[in-house]
Amino acid sequence: MELGEIVYSIAGRDQDRFYAVVEIDGDDRVKIADGELRRIKRAKLKNVKHLKSTGDVLEKIALKLRSGAQVFDAELKSALRFYTETK
Repeated sequence: MELGEIVYSIAGRDQDRFYAVVEIDGDDRVKIADGELRRIKRAKLKNVKHLKSTGDVLEKIALKLRSGAQVFDAELKSALRFYTETK
């Protein structure tokens, strides 16, 4: 998993939803957010075995996360809109 990667939750209360990885916490946990129900400031810590990678990365958001720039919930929500609408 890497910053800005789009993942699909396969377990838990948030299953069947798309999220973006906003922080990596060790080898087996990441923090995820979608900008709507799960805001960036309250990103959920989730085990990677409960997530399925789509193989896509939101490059602009990944660049901002790596540089420490602020990522707004609205831009994250907008970037994930394609995935949530095609689900």
